[in-house]
Amino acid sequence: MCGIVGFTHRNRSVPSSLIHEATSCLIHRGPDEQGVFESADIALGAVRLTIIDLISGQQPMRSEDGNTVLVYNGEIYNHNELRAELEGRGHRFTSRSDTEVVLHAFLEWDTECFQRLRGMFALAIWSESRKRLVLARDRVGIKPLYFYCKGGDIYFSSELKGILHHPEVDRVLNLDALNCYLCLNYVPAPFTLVQGIDKLLPGHFLTWESGVTKIASYWQCAPASRPAKEQSLGSAKEELDFLLKQSVQEHLVADVPIGVWASGGLDSSTILHYAAEASSSRLKTFSITFKGRSFDEGAYIREVATRYGTEHTEFDLSTDIDMPGAIEQFAYYSDEPSADAGCLPVWFLAKMSSKDVTVALSGEGADELFGGYLTYQADRYARAARLVPAALRQAALAGLRHWPVSDEKISFEYKLKRFIQGSLLPADEAHVFWNGTFSEPEKEDFFLATDPEPMRRLVRNMPTVAGLSRYLLFDQQYYLPDDILYKADRMSMAHSLEVRPPFLDHRIVEFAAALPEEYKVCGSKLKFVLRELMRGKLSASILHRKKTGFDIPAHDWFRGVLKPLLLDTLTERVVKEAPIFRWEGIQAIINKHLERRASFGYHLWGLLILFLWIKQWNIQVASQPEKAGEIREKISIPA
Repeated sequence: MCGIVGFTHRNRSVPSSLIHEATSCLIHRGPDEQGVFESADIALGAVRLTIIDLISGQQPMRSEDGNTVLVYNGEIYNHNELRAELEGRGHRFTSRSDTEVVLHAFLEWDTECFQRLRGMFALAIWSESRKRLVLARDRVGIKPLYFYCKGGDIYFSSELKGILHHPEVDRVLNLDALNCYLCLNYVPAPFTLVQGIDKLLPGHFLTWESGVTKIASYWQCAPASRPAKEQSLGSAKEELDFLLKQSVQEHLVADVPIGVWASGGLDSSTILHYAAEASSSRLKTFSITFKGRSFDEGAYIREVATRYGTEHTEFDLSTDIDMPGAIEQFAYYSDEPSADAGCLPVWFLAKMSSKDVTVALSGEGADELFGGYLTYQADRYARAARLVPAALRQAALAGLRHWPVSDEKISFEYKLKRFIQGSLLPADEAHVFWNGTFSEPEKEDFFLATDPEPMRRLVRNMPTVAGLSRYLLFDQQYYLPDDILYKADRMSMAHSLEVRPPFLDHRIVEFAAALPEEYKVCGSKLKFVLRELMRGKLSASILHRKKTGFDIPAHDWFRGVLKPLLLDTLTERVVKEAPIFRWEGIQAIINKHLERRASFGYHLWGLLILFLWIKQWNIQVASQPEKAGEIREKISIPA
């Protein structure tokens, strides 16, 4: 696992110190080795966390003739198969590293090689003779990759900070992206909150040649209007069982200690089950608990750890630890704000795990593939709710505003209010709203640059298929890479820990897409086929427990332990220094929350992280911000 950074500099020289310093700012992603490559046209840097082949595989890696140079972040799980095929074609290897396999695969098949790679990756390949740079990102966006085009040159990095380090990169706030962030609590690709810097989309590659940039897709997973083949539940379970066995076994391959993140839920317990079957040694498991809280999963976690005889370590996220100190570090290590409050427990989970292992398996992706979120049920229930006249639903919502506000993480009162509020929106907008925060009217109260069009464009980009598949695919395209995987990558790599999600093997993704919808959400049962597969393998208490969600009690903590940080960060002076925000509006949100007139914990988390980020990176506001359509025209981003 590594971090990569680089920039072209045609027809001009730059100090060598620039690429060395940009590379050093990613050292948390790869503390074991650092290296750079420099030529008349480009500078490349890489930091490496050694996982496979601890002796060789240094980066940047050059081809034997010196013409092609690779910097690479990720793991290719079928590298041994590809190595054998390439050796049959005359290629010779000097290491056991998957990095060298990626280099030779590119030399053999050029950009067609990306379809052959099975795993997670973000990479850059420079061809000296053609003066061509190729960037590529894995199919589902497990590993991040950012880029910026200016004056015919291109800058790229695993993290935003690698690009922001360059003095020629403007640090101007992208208001289109900010409009989305305030609604979603994350920034949907391809945009970032910095104008002109974009994310390379999952399953895409970019070519830069002679100052011209083009982007193309090499993989897409759109479900058919009906399954490609009729499949019984029994055969679906058999196929999923085979795919999980294969994927988990591949994800366990490493030359360093490896563990499993365990929450006591269905997803992580499934990964632990297959890992225990495949491993010949005792597994290490790691968990976060919330002792004394209704949402504490400790009992379930310990039940699973005992069942599989793991060497278990857990950390209780109590209020007497330095949570404000950890949160303030997010602004640096996140370097693009994500307002998922789950970042805090993942931060401490990664910090604890990194003391004993270098790699951790996790259960990310199962919810988006198999239908694990309550929002999918809400989408269905809302069809019936919309049969009730809107005026009656609005009256009910007004009455609910007088209900006592709960300190629970996600209380019944909170869910009911949000459900009715969402039912007043069109179906596609409601799906996005239920998993987000501020509505468009709520933004108008405090955000002077409010514009509903960016979110409308996003919603218009919903897949054309109908039903549950429409929303599953949307969440796989945006919420999964830009929130869930982003969170896992940043919080883990901040502690030099590699996290691997076996559910996101692209063969499992394609399998899930072809399943009938009733195998995913069946009545009140979420992730039906996965639950049925694990019946008899996991205990009934694990199979039938309610989904808890891996985040913090934000409503409660902003009225308690996090209140000083909130009030010290969102001050009148700081808010007024950012002229696009209205202090009176933000003050009203804070007061309503603290006075228990409403629960805005997750909304306030997003604002807190945003203002910490603006301060950390000295982000400026432009008087005439570019619109997304104008950016898209520059670099041919697919619509």
